[in-house]
Amino acid sequence: MAAVEAAIVGAATPAADGLESHLVALNAAYAKAIDDGRFEDWTGFFLDPCLYKITTAENVARGYEGGLIYADSRAMLQDRVTALRQVSVYERQRYRHIIGLPTILEEVKSTIRAETPFLVVRIMRTGEMDLFATGRYDDRVAHDGGVLRFRQRIAICDSARIDTLLAIPL
Repeated sequence: MAAVEAAIVGAATPAADGLESHLVALNAAYAKAIDDGRFEDWTGFFLDPCLYKITTAENVARGYEGGLIYADSRAMLQDRVTALRQVSVYERQRYRHIIGLPTILEEVKSTIRAETPFLVVRIMRTGEMDLFATGRYDDRVAHDGGVLRFRQRIAICDSARIDTLLAIPL
């Protein structure tokens, strides 16, 4: 957990006028943890309880609540990491995130609702690169002990076509 605290020091609880830069720092640290394969640190970006879900724009438009990946607590996120490390069998791969600038949609009490575009390139062990996913994050971010953490992160993929190798968090 200390590594996450150090990684998101740039996302320390902001003054109202610097909120966007703190969200940028939070998103950058989040993406770096995943891209560097530090999945154990990934769980520390979330409050407990939380909601993490990967879904499609089509599902959102139709009002479907389910997700391709769904977790509603940090324990469920930690179980996902354990499965990635010890149980799941998948071809070695890594991601490179390109994260856009967040748009703050609203701020109510201590929770910020923001939307941020993303693009994820998947790099296979052979060096082959594919555009893996594009979409947007629908986030609820809250202040927690001097840092920002995700209360909710829903990765809404633009395409309904999702590769079966969706193992690593987006």
